[in-house]
Amino acid sequence: MEMYRSSGILLHPTSFSGPHGIGDLGEAAYRFVDFLVQTKQTIWQILPLGPTGYGDSPYASFSSFAGNPLLINLDKLITAGDLGEADLATVPSFPVDTVDYGWVITWKTPLLEKAARNFLANGGSVRQADFKSFCTQNGSWLDDFALFMAVKQDFDQKAQKEGVDGAMWSNYWDTDIRLRQPKAVAQWQKDKEEAIAVQKVLQYYFFQQWQAVKRYANEHNIKIMGDIPIFVAPDSVDVWANREYFFLNKEGQPTVVAGVPPDYFSATGQLWGNPLYNWKAMAEKNFDWWLKRIRHTLKMVDVIRIDHFRGFEAYWEIPAGEKTAIKGKWVKAPGKQFFETVKKDLGNLPIVAEDLGLITKEVRALRDQFGFPGMRILQFAFDAKESGGINATNNFLPHNYEPNSIVYTGTHDNDTVLGWYQASTDEEKDFVRRYIARSDDNIVWEFLRLACSSVSRWAIFPMQDVLRLGSDARMNTPSVLGGNWGWRYRTEALNEAVSSMLSYLVDLYGRDPAIWKEKEEKDKKVSLI
Repeated sequence: MEMYRSSGILLHPTSFSGPHGIGDLGEAAYRFVDFLVQTKQTIWQILPLGPTGYGDSPYASFSSFAGNPLLINLDKLITAGDLGEADLATVPSFPVDTVDYGWVITWKTPLLEKAARNFLANGGSVRQADFKSFCTQNGSWLDDFALFMAVKQDFDQKAQKEGVDGAMWSNYWDTDIRLRQPKAVAQWQKDKEEAIAVQKVLQYYFFQQWQAVKRYANEHNIKIMGDIPIFVAPDSVDVWANREYFFLNKEGQPTVVAGVPPDYFSATGQLWGNPLYNWKAMAEKNFDWWLKRIRHTLKMVDVIRIDHFRGFEAYWEIPAGEKTAIKGKWVKAPGKQFFETVKKDLGNLPIVAEDLGLITKEVRALRDQFGFPGMRILQFAFDAKESGGINATNNFLPHNYEPNSIVYTGTHDNDTVLGWYQASTDEEKDFVRRYIARSDDNIVWEFLRLACSSVSRWAIFPMQDVLRLGSDARMNTPSVLGGNWGWRYRTEALNEAVSSMLSYLVDLYGRDPAIWKEKEEKDKKVSLI
């Protein structure tokens, strides 16, 4: 894909400021785009936007196609006439710096559903026609999703009354609807007609608001990079409606699950628990489900980052029921066949490979065959535990980068640079100081500068690093359930001092793509003379 030298910011919309307990797609989203423009950033990385379940992770969504209703801005629903001013007359005193998901869900969901019912009753002919068009265009995923959520809502309420935890569709729903028997599906569609319609309206709201934000960003020359997690959540419509594409038993429960093997960082590996794909069955259908997923994602974003890219070459298969990831095995995946099919059907795509973790020469060959840029993480560059000091061959050190790559100070799964540095060993800190040839008085600034100065065509900074925050602003700690995905910034954080700092780095290290486009045009003219 076309990659001029640029830089950008990693920020999930839940982190926006605002009065309703969680970031949303209202005024704060547009202010953030304006901030990107002011700071000469041209990339906004957002992470997945799907509806989340237990644990609140955007990487464990109820659907690979749907949007998260919690991101819907309520003020816009008042403007549209689906809510009244009185509905927001009393807003709880939510925390300012973090998202309390339980509180937000309890307060916001009834308001969203009320708005949806009002829309269905009094939405007006023009909006109703637009809604019907939306439902028709998205019916291939929307119909199943709306039914799934309506049924799930019913069984979740039953589970709460009975004190049952983990009431996923595969272990709690009645057999007939769990296995999608036609009579049961028809009966649930009839009994839950209004609840299904409400779910469709919420998706209509979300995509209206998100597409408006995306248009605004694109009009201001901002590219949006979003994620496709390679695996899907077990408690999702993706699995329930497409059981033939996963390794499940006759009850709909996984027989094998995903994870990663034991490594330097974890003696027992990571047990993710996602059901694994039956790639043979997918290949027989020409990877149709995946092609639809990619097409849909490209309507929402401009660039796709494929999370856990190495799983397309080989994945770690763990028998269901294991308590750790130790007793797994590597199984080959049809990555070459898959991406050749994608290229044939959709052309050369703007895809970024998350090539972190245990990366083999086979994984690198797959990435390079299709020209996908990989990722380089500065926090991984200075590990002095094994070397006892300087390790100049570390692939994450800037002098080992190649241009077709994206450098990050850290990702959403890392600690902030400040938090990471404060927790580093004396040997690692010494390595850092030697490498940057400066003191560590302003270590976050030095990491931003180091990323910008590298040859990687793109440089991405988590917003927490832009604001020079510590570990309390960390977005996610992998394998730790609870307390993640909650960080939010305050409105005043987007100030002139921060803007000037980022603009300075862009100018100093040539990360304004406009100057490279201009140079390219001049070079073409010279070559024609």
